[in-house]
Amino acid sequence: MDKKRQQELRMLGITISYYRRAKGYTQAQLAREIHVSRTHISNIEAPNAKTSVSITLLMDIADALDIPLTYLFDFHDRFSD
Repeated sequence: MDKKRQQELRMLGITISYYRRAKGYTQAQLAREIHVSRTHISNIEAPNAKTSVSITLLMDIADALDIPLTYLFDFHDRFSD
């Protein structure tokens, strides 16, 4: 995986963490909402993890957090070259 893709996954994880906390959810609560393990959420949010995420799971996360899917990618314009 190239450095740019790693940075994008890192920012995606940070963005998910931001919206999860804004909703008042713990990682365990979000995991229950979308039927995955808390460890999987932790791996997605971890800044140095190389965990890829399916679009279906991203849609589930956005639904659980009551945000449009596009909000999870708001970082892209701010941090792209």
